[in-house]
Order: sequence, then structure tokens, then C-alpha cells
Amino acid sequence: MANLLAVIAAPDRSTQSMLAGEALRQAATRLKHKIDVEIHTAQGVQQPLSASAIADADAVLLIGEAAAQDVRFANSHTLLSSLEAVLADAEGQLKASLSARTASSALRIVGITSCPTGIAHTFMAAEGLSQAAQKLGHSIRVETQGSVGAQDTLTADEIRLADVVIIAADTQVDLSRFVGKRLFSSGTKPAINDGENLVRRAIAEAQPHGASQAASSQTAASTASASSAQSEQRSGAYKHLMTGVSFMLPFVTAGGIMIALAFALGGIYAFDDAHKGTLAWALFQIGAKSAFALMVPILAGYISYSIANRPGIAPGMVGGMLAASLGSGFLGGIAAGFIAGYGTDFLNRKIQLGRNLDGLKPVLILPVLGSLLVGLLMIYVIGTPVAGLLAMLTDALKSMQGSSALLLGAILGAMMAFDMGGPVNKAAYAFATGLIASQVYTPMAAVMAAGMTPPLGIALATKLFADRFTADEREAGKAAGVLGISFISEGAIPFAARDPLRVIPSLMVGSAVTGAISMAMGVELKVPHGGVFVLPIPNAVTNLGSYLVALVVGTVLTAVMLRVLKKPLAQ
Repeated sequence: MANLLAVIAAPDRSTQSMLAGEALRQAATRLKHKIDVEIHTAQGVQQPLSASAIADADAVLLIGEAAAQDVRFANSHTLLSSLEAVLADAEGQLKASLSARTASSALRIVGITSCPTGIAHTFMAAEGLSQAAQKLGHSIRVETQGSVGAQDTLTADEIRLADVVIIAADTQVDLSRFVGKRLFSSGTKPAINDGENLVRRAIAEAQPHGASQAASSQTAASTASASSAQSEQRSGAYKHLMTGVSFMLPFVTAGGIMIALAFALGGIYAFDDAHKGTLAWALFQIGAKSAFALMVPILAGYISYSIANRPGIAPGMVGGMLAASLGSGFLGGIAAGFIAGYGTDFLNRKIQLGRNLDGLKPVLILPVLGSLLVGLLMIYVIGTPVAGLLAMLTDALKSMQGSSALLLGAILGAMMAFDMGGPVNKAAYAFATGLIASQVYTPMAAVMAAGMTPPLGIALATKLFADRFTADEREAGKAAGVLGISFISEGAIPFAARDPLRVIPSLMVGSAVTGAISMAMGVELKVPHGGVFVLPIPNAVTNLGSYLVALVVGTVLTAVMLRVLKKPLAQ
């Protein structure tokens, strides 16, 4: 038995519409199918279709030109018909709709994947979507918005012909290209862990993005409800923060490497006026005075952008500049970004100037009012207290020795291994990265070493204790090792997904020990990414020998823990 839907939209022919509806119901009964019929008459919509009925439909029969424009059914499971055809042969039209469903069951899907660092999760999610769609018999094209920009960019024709758009992203993605398309949003994890289920959900639950809600009041209500649910799914403080961090990272990386090279060429006083005009002095100006100076404004600006879209960029960056000048650092930048974002979004929703004057809002009204709001709050209310809080945090971290340093390093290390690129991992990473702007480098060293340990420990375990792993896992261990030395913790995800209760505790123990040793030895790292490839840069990392010891000890301990907790495979 199939679930069928019919929409009859011929308001000027109410009598024929009622007759056609009854004919379809009787034909469905004879064919032993279930059918729901929505009829648009001059008096309104009779028996409007529910969102659940639309999601569960096996085929849809659209009768009348107005029905053909209904955005609720913007997929290939539809058949267009006329009142005359239905009245002449209702049973034949139902059979034709089912035949059309079968012939057009392969959908055209486009997608975008993105994660805060734009490295591993971005491409793993893209691979998960591609494999899932192909397995389900659909065609798909995925655009990856990674750290080097958009790759495999979707064309206008691909978007126009797409039946469904899937956004699997942990950061804000510009959706202006997809107005009117059926769109579904999620994070990257569902695409990585269960791509097939995500694709099925997207096909069933996708809603038209930005489309006019001009249908019936029931349609408007259901669509608004779904849009609200998707908005909640896409938003949240964590996602806005990660968007800001993802845009800030290149500035931290570039600045850190420039400063390290300056110290390598001119010594630790390369910034002094005595070295003015030298290459070392110039590199320090580029790294510290330019790239690092932009970190906080960029962080605040793109947090605000994630919340309020483009109108939020200017207020956010203004607030970020004030945070930097007031000494409130990355904490002030985070506060400024959220104030600017939510404030600008509120103003955008509340200020209604009419169609003719709305064009002034993004270029004049919102930047001015948003900047005024965040600027006054930063100067008179927030800036000074947050600067004091940051100073206390900085002094406390710089003075950490012995057991306190061990504890912080262990906590950060365990967080890095808990979900390997997920919210907990990214929270630890964002904390350490933000402290670089305050010249506190020890947490960054602990975090990067602890993030490298899980895939390296797994790679070692697959070599030393091969009887604990399948042939596929032993082969995947080689790739995990390469990802590990590159500081891509996600290389351990496939192993953790298969056996989480044994693998995740093993990884957390190894990473916690690595982080604790790094913090206790006072290792500093000025570059937030790159793995072992940045370690040879002079002065990028202090106490390099201790750092390597921490990494080796954590890697070996992870492998030993896996040997103890995992059972030998049956031969």
C-alpha cells in the first residue's frame, strides 16, 4: 500500500474539484492505497495536508497550474495533471503518479560541508555524504568550504536542477544561493557517522529556503515551524564561536610563524628599535603588529557575522578593535562579537522601513546603530571588567607550576581526545588559541601535542598489537599515523566509532598524560596548527626535547591502553 497525496488547485472550478477529489479517493480504495486530498476552492483550502503526510508521501499528484507551483513539493516525486484527466480516469492518474515516482526516484542532491578548522571534518563529511547518496541511488555534488577556500564549487545550473540541498557544517554558511530550494542543515558529525540516515532525513524533512509562504495558512504554519527548527539546529553560541575561531585561525598561524622566524633571525629582541630596518624586525612587524593585531577584531567580527550575517561584520569588528585596545583580549572579543551579532540581528528584525527604504539598512542604519551599541557597551560597561578578568587569567596561567600545571594539562589533553574534533575538543582548542593573543603559549603546546596523540597511538597499536585489529583497521592505521603527525585528531574517529567504550578511554588517558607533561615542563608553542611540520621552525616551540618526550610517552601509553582494553580478534 502506497501513501499518495493529491493537491487540486482550481478555485474557479470548485464543483469539478470536489468531484475529482472524490474520484481519486474511490480509485485509491480500489487500488488499496491510502490517499489524502487537499482542495483549493474559492472559499479556501479544504483538508490541508499536514507536514507529516507530505514527508511520508510515496507519490504526489498535482492538479492544476497553481498546484504545480506549490513549493512544498519541490522534488521529483510528483506528476502534473488536469481536472479533465482525473475526471476521465482517476485510477489511471494514480497509477501514472506511482510510475513517475519509480522513474524519478534518483534525486539530484547538492551539498556543502564546512568545519571550524576547515581540514578533516570538512572532507570526511563530504565523503560521508557522497558515499551515502550513491549507496541510496542518488546523484550528489558536494562543495567543501575548507581552510584553503571553497573547492568543487557548485555551479548555478547544479543548484537550479537540485532536488535537495544538504548543509553539513559546524560554521556559518552563506545560503543566499539556495533561495527557493529544499534545504536541510546539520552538523558535520551526522554526515561522518551515519551519512545514509542524514540523506534520508534531508529528503524527508528539507524545507524551501527563503521561499514565499503564500500558500494556505496551514502550509505557512507548518513551514514556519520547520524553518524555526532548522534555524535552532544551525544556530547556538558554540557554532557562532566556532565560526569566529575558524576565520581567526589563519591570522594566528601566519602571525605565529612570522614572529618565530623574526626571533630565529634577530634573537628575542628582534622587535627592538636597534634592529629597525632589518629583515627580522620587518617579520616581527608583519606577525605581531599586523596579523596578531587583527586576531581579536576578526574573531569578534565573524562571531557577529554568524549571528546577523553581513550587517553584523562591521559592528563586530569595531567591538573587537575596542576589546583589543582596552586590553580585554580574546575574552572581550568574544563578548563584543555576541553583543554586536545579537544586537544587530535584533535591530534588523525590529526596524521596518518599507520596501523602498530597506536598502539603507545594511549599508547605513545597521552598521551605525550596531557599532554604536557595541562600542558604548565595551567602553562604559564591559571592556574594563573583562580586561581585569583576562589579566587575572593570564597571570594565573603564567604562574602555574607543579600540580596545577599538571592538572590543567591533563584536563586539556583529555578534552582533545574525548570527541576528536567535536564540541569538547574545539572548546579546548579555542581556549588555547585565544590565549596566544595574550602571549600565553603553554596551553597551545599541550593542546596540539594531545591532539596528535590519539591517531599516533592508534597507528602504533595497529603495528605492535595487530591481533586486536581487523585487516581494514590495520590498513587504516597507516593513514591515522599521517594524520596524527599533521595534528588532525579526526584520524582516530573510525576506530572510536567501532569500539567507543574501549578506544575513547584509551585515547583520553594517553592525551591527558601528554598534555600534563607538556604543561608541567613549561613547553610553549606559538603556532596553533601544523603538527610536527612546524616544530623545526626556530623558536616556534620552546623546550623541544621535553615536547617530543611528552608526545612519545602519550603515544606509547595510548597503544598500551588499547592493548589492555581491546580483546584479541577471533581467528
